[in-house]
Amino acid sequence: MAEFPFDISARDGDARTGVLTTTRGEIRTPAFMPVGTAGTVKALYTDQVRETGADIILGNTYHLMLRPGAERVSRLGGLHKFMRWEGPILTDSGGFQVWSLAQLRKLTEEGVKFQSHIDGSSHMLTPERAIEIQADLLGADISMQLDECTDFPAERPAAEESMQLSLRWAKRCKAAFGDREGQSLFGIVQGSTYPELRKASAEGLLEIGMDGYAIGGLAVGEGFSAMMEVLEATVPHLPAARPRYLMGVGRPVDIIEAVSRGVDMFDCVIPTRSGRHGQAWTDAGPVNVKNARFAEDDTPLDPESDCPASRDYSRAYLHHLFKAGELLGPMLLSWHNVAYYQGLMARIRAAIADGTLESLRKKISAGAEKG
Repeated sequence: MAEFPFDISARDGDARTGVLTTTRGEIRTPAFMPVGTAGTVKALYTDQVRETGADIILGNTYHLMLRPGAERVSRLGGLHKFMRWEGPILTDSGGFQVWSLAQLRKLTEEGVKFQSHIDGSSHMLTPERAIEIQADLLGADISMQLDECTDFPAERPAAEESMQLSLRWAKRCKAAFGDREGQSLFGIVQGSTYPELRKASAEGLLEIGMDGYAIGGLAVGEGFSAMMEVLEATVPHLPAARPRYLMGVGRPVDIIEAVSRGVDMFDCVIPTRSGRHGQAWTDAGPVNVKNARFAEDDTPLDPESDCPASRDYSRAYLHHLFKAGELLGPMLLSWHNVAYYQGLMARIRAAIADGTLESLRKKISAGAEKG
């Protein structure tokens, strides 16, 4: 019996909308989780994040274990109290960040030994330690198994070896997690771009028994078409009664296409990273406010938006802030982007309920082609 009830209220093709109920509140799905890497969604107050409509945020195990340290966060009352976020938090396991440190890590059956990118100190991340950090010390509502993010491109034997290691680590994570009240554990499907490996990974995780199922190892260079093919080969092997989470993805078009293939949850740094670099997301594609053509444009990014950053500031003003190197520029655009993404998810949920997802999908796809 999974810890958090997941109730699906409507379907439109393979897309579905519903609610994942946690002890800290409801998560309306499809859901987008703003990324709070180091205990903060960059450039935003937690109140702002909440007001955009976000039900859940993501915390980063790797960054928090290095600074300020998971034990310190625990002594200070856990991650929710530390960062003033009362809603649900999902933490990644740290596997992706460690994978990205190719020159600073050594992978064994036991786990991953790596050097901190901050001070070079040595650390060991095992499946057991990943669960201890996430569930015990940070106090995550949803913890992720430790996995190995498979390199891309990968020959089939290497992809299979990596996928099997992630499955063995999933078993150890499940054993370490045990039975808990008010907390859940998700497994991660790996297997690169090989449909039969994705199927074997999904079946192996079902045998172990997880509360939710994530699709990992994508958005690592395989391209949009390959990503969609992997989803089409993977989602049918995941249980319809539990949440499906596509990790680290993505652009609005990636999200709506994945939703149409049955995915329920997403996270990505794009909204805040784009915001810090002068890029605002819209239905018509991304807008770079640093472009000279906005220097005298007195229209806001979105006059219909509930978000003050989108509605109350002109593009000319945003252009000026970035040209002047003012901190308010990245703050406003990050706020706008997080609000845009949450607004998009609300529209997706409504479209699924109304049976009009295809119309919205075409609109977002057309914007992506322009961008």
